[in-house]
Amino acid sequence: MKNRKTAIVIFFAGIVALLLSFSPGNDYFAITAKDVELKIPKGFPKPGYDFKKNPLTPEKFVLGRKLFYDPILSLDSTISCASCHQRIAAFAHIDHPISHGIYGLFGKRNVPALQNLIWKDAFMADGGVNNLEVQPVNPITNPVEMNESLAHVVMKLKRNPVYVQLFATAYGDTLINSEHILKALAQFTGLMISADSRYDKFTRGEDTLSAAEMRGLKLFRAKCADCHREPLFTDNSYSSNGIAPDTSLHDAGRMAITGVASDEYKYKVPSLRNIAMTYPYMHDGRFRSLQQVLDFYAAGKYFTANADPRLKKSAGMTSDEKSDIIAFLQTLTDKTFLYDRRFADPNMQ
Repeated sequence: MKNRKTAIVIFFAGIVALLLSFSPGNDYFAITAKDVELKIPKGFPKPGYDFKKNPLTPEKFVLGRKLFYDPILSLDSTISCASCHQRIAAFAHIDHPISHGIYGLFGKRNVPALQNLIWKDAFMADGGVNNLEVQPVNPITNPVEMNESLAHVVMKLKRNPVYVQLFATAYGDTLINSEHILKALAQFTGLMISADSRYDKFTRGEDTLSAAEMRGLKLFRAKCADCHREPLFTDNSYSSNGIAPDTSLHDAGRMAITGVASDEYKYKVPSLRNIAMTYPYMHDGRFRSLQQVLDFYAAGKYFTANADPRLKKSAGMTSDEKSDIIAFLQTLTDKTFLYDRRFADPNMQ
């Protein structure tokens, strides 16, 4: 309950901050060369996506941002990337267990948060996409998400004078094609870097943690960090989280990509950064709070036969231990990232 109240307070604080910024003539949405500098946080590994073949510019970033928030990418212009990936939820989807798409159709998985994407070696819960630039093709063409084609998106953008100008400014000509669309989106999403939480400030010697948070950090490293490895809080592996599958979703997990039977019900280990803001939890969104997640892992007896053996470390946690771990997890909330004006919806000005 405390976790949920904290999230609600942060949510409304963000709304107030946004409303105060939307005054005529302000430069809240202006993007400069400094805004698109790639800054690798101290202690982070070398990213897998480095922008060498997609040089960062303010103009391309602005185009990517416009596309991200525009429902024009969907067949009936009702669903945008931001419809599911909400800024205030670290670009996850608050309260919906599974994704909602075009015509009110339901997907089969919980919406993942978007952050630190240039360090991912694959995307989607099953790892079915292996490049940041290609990733948007999946939701755009998925029949229960946007149900569109890149060719039709290109046609619609060519008919839109605003986009004709944006593409000309970004790329120096009037050519609008799928490559330019995907590269612009990659610039916007690739700069969604979260590395300024209280945890990060603590590791940099800029902040302190409470006694409970310190106990939680120690417990986390002993019981959780094998999968959720610092500083990204994921090891980018595929794992079974031990929960019984929801057979109504017809989701085989990683096996649908590899065809390997042992990959059934395995999903990419998610990052825990901003985890207090990205409820509900698990690939099918069945748990609504961190307390429920910790209760499940602590019980242990409900694990399925193919559960990752590393989960055994979490079995038997006491109530106090779970509370301390949750206290630590809340230090991973990065308000600098959540309120970063660069990622705000430009249509709200």
